[in-house]
Amino acid sequence: MSEEPCEHLRTIERVKRPTAQECAECMKTGDHWVHLRTCQECGVTHCCDSSPNQHATKHHHASGHPVVASAEPGERWLWCYPHESVARY
Repeated sequence: MSEEPCEHLRTIERVKRPTAQECAECMKTGDHWVHLRTCQECGVTHCCDSSPNQHATKHHHASGHPVVASAEPGERWLWCYPHESVARY
């Protein structure tokens, strides 16, 4: 994991925050999640890789959207999937 923010992370000027504390896909199926991540391209919030369905990563693969932010209260970091890079904000 890189300590230096990649070009995807450097382009984030304003972090999108979740509109609700729930995974959009898990809510449709009645599943549960562990932690939440918000896509910085489209603003949708999905569950993390510790969750059974890993919807945030599935969203990245399907959409190509590279960056998510932790949607957990008190956490302030971004993750770039292509570069496996993290940045705090």
